[in-house]
Amino acid sequence: MRSIWNGAISFGLVSIPIKLVNATESHSISFRQIHLADGGRIRYRKVCELDGEEVSGAEIGKGYEEADGSVIPITDEDLAQLPLATAKTIEIMSFVPAEEIDPLQMDAAYYLAANGATAAKPYTLLREALKRSRKVAIAKFALRGRERLGMLRVVDDVIAMHGLLWPDEIRVPEGVAPDVDVTVRDAELDLADALMATLGEVELASLHDDYRDAVEAMIAAKAGGAFEPAEATVEPAGGQVIDLMAALEKSVRAAKASRGEGGGGAEDDAEAGAGAGAEVTPMRRRGGAGRKTSAAPKAVGGKKSTAASAKKTAAAAKTTSKKKSTTAKSGTAKSTSAKSTTAKSGTTKSTATKSTSAASAKKAGTAAGAKKAAAPRKRASA
Repeated sequence: MRSIWNGAISFGLVSIPIKLVNATESHSISFRQIHLADGGRIRYRKVCELDGEEVSGAEIGKGYEEADGSVIPITDEDLAQLPLATAKTIEIMSFVPAEEIDPLQMDAAYYLAANGATAAKPYTLLREALKRSRKVAIAKFALRGRERLGMLRVVDDVIAMHGLLWPDEIRVPEGVAPDVDVTVRDAELDLADALMATLGEVELASLHDDYRDAVEAMIAAKAGGAFEPAEATVEPAGGQVIDLMAALEKSVRAAKASRGEGGGGAEDDAEAGAGAGAEVTPMRRRGGAGRKTSAAPKAVGGKKSTAASAKKTAAAAKTTSKKKSTTAKSGTAKSTSAKSTTAKSGTTKSTATKSTSAASAKKAGTAAGAKKAAAPRKRASA
């Protein structure tokens, strides 16, 4: 890797020659500005505002603009005369626990490489001292014309340095937090903890930029002349009222399902710390099925009442037939004989006949009506 800065680490009276190397790189895809009419590239040219002429890099210098618009020229010689002790030195100021560094202060990251064989011993000494103390070093260094703050820590067998923002560069978060009083229930916190435990198991090394992959695939397709843009599904943003408990529980179930874990059972409900917050709809479906099942006995009951009225009006002898008992969840219920009814022109007339023999009972309409009344009873019991 190419070094961007050469200097030394000042560790008390010990000086460690090092080279500064970028620890990160950008994989963002950059685009050029072009003229839509002919595809020509658009370039920016540096033009002087006074004479309107284009100026080369050798003719461009630095200047400080004051509040009234006047500009004070600043030369490189002026900057070189400033007392900057960290121009070529990373000066370690102190060692502090890593927990004391606010992540908001962290900026760009660099690797510090030992510059030469003579730097190997003091470099290793500082690295092992940082490991054993479990602390980080706070240092000052100068890079790209300004003095900066840095944090040195050990990454594998290399000393890495993170650029830090100065404390006065961190803005106070005024007016950022919600300005209304919100009460969070313990059940909601339990669901949030369960969701965090599920999502927190993702390995950072497995994450990648899906949008960059899509852009690269689009560029390759357009280069081959076979690109057909697909319509993206856009989710409605903000402004919708949600059931927080239901959303949390469904999120936990979806996260477990995406990792191949079992979800949707009573064990998951107990782990989530909530009852039936997100599964209201399936419970309604089960309730609807129960209502459909209980509709059949009502029809049978109607036939029973018709048979009862036929029993009151009939003055002749009565015929009874014993039915086999059916088993239910709550126990066994014995079904009694039902009298047959015959519907003619919307009016129900009941007739009762005396049973003389098994052959005459089969031919009579009474036996046919009894079979019709028995059929719904079987469906209801099933």
